[in-house]
Amino acid sequence: QAQLVESGGGLVQTGDSLRLSCAASLRHPFRYYGMGWFRQAPGKEREFVATISRSGSTDYSDSVKGRFTVSRDNDKKTVFLQMNSLKHEDTALYYCAAKQLILSAVPGHAPSDYDYWGQGTQVTVSS
Repeated sequence: QAQLVESGGGLVQTGDSLRLSCAASLRHPFRYYGMGWFRQAPGKEREFVATISRSGSTDYSDSVKGRFTVSRDNDKKTVFLQMNSLKHEDTALYYCAAKQLILSAVPGHAPSDYDYWGQGTQVTVSS
């Protein structure tokens, strides 16, 4: 059964860093999947944070560009989100998502672009 498990969230102060991990157990080899990170704050819709393609190309929302870095380790079947210079407005439940793609495809920015989701890990940034 396909499964994504996020970890690494927590309570930090403004300016601190966190590294989120998402361990994948999917039907096909992990390298066949484009991966995304999304977040959802209370009362708000789930929003795109970052994506990483099968080839390692990355994309970020304007709100996190320059502060967050997404990476993947195909051998460990894990995708990471390094979050630096955290702000109060980064507070949210963070989800990873997976979509099987052809090698040249760019992962989408909409939640509906993905087939598999984790349960989320909470990030709280105190101001």
